[in-house]
Amino acid sequence: MGIRPGLRLGGVIWLAGMAGVIVLTLTVVPQLLLKGPVPVPVWLILTASLIQSGVLLALAVWAGVALSRPLGLRAPVLQAIADRSGWWSAAKPQVVPGLIGGLVAGAMLVAAVNAAPAALREAGATLTIPLAARLLYGGITEEILMRWGLMTLLAWLGWRIVARGAGMPRPVHLWSAALVAALLFGIGHLPAISAMGIRLDPEVVTYAIVGNAVPGFLFGVLYARWGLESAFLAHALAHGVAVSAGAV
Repeated sequence: MGIRPGLRLGGVIWLAGMAGVIVLTLTVVPQLLLKGPVPVPVWLILTASLIQSGVLLALAVWAGVALSRPLGLRAPVLQAIADRSGWWSAAKPQVVPGLIGGLVAGAMLVAAVNAAPAALREAGATLTIPLAARLLYGGITEEILMRWGLMTLLAWLGWRIVARGAGMPRPVHLWSAALVAALLFGIGHLPAISAMGIRLDPEVVTYAIVGNAVPGFLFGVLYARWGLESAFLAHALAHGVAVSAGAV
């Protein structure tokens, strides 16, 4: 008996996201552990971090696979890979929007880094995030979590509550979900910032939320209009632009 199509797609998406999780766990998490005493072996913390992130990623993947189809939300390239069909024909319509979105988001990121509060700049200078982690975790894993998982869930809830699940969702359902997911992504940075010993004053809070929500909304629009992989490309390219410009 063959593997069900939804399970195949979910497996492909989960594996794509786990690449970023593994790179981040092995390169960035150890740096964070050096900032204070560690009561248990480092390998145990890294293993727990991998498991926790893998489970969270699996939930996001499940939400996207289960809820995206009636909303018209897609991951065409990953679907083609799961179906063992031609992935390039699925990717071509997403390339130009993804490149344009990535250049725009990259310019936003460079401007945001240059305008960062002093406390955040100082903390960022003590942390080395490899390009691979930025591209794989930022470009792929975060998009699976925030767009494929969270945004899809929010759009589905809005469609079910407002339209009672009748017909295709209106653009307002998708754009609203994109905005809320982007805002939640920005808010989600606050505990990590606080854990770095930075006081969450109004300047820092506003910067963290707006600085992440604006490009996040752009990635959500790309996902809704062209497919998840266009958001992958745009997010990864934005990090590439920032690194090339020496902003990070």
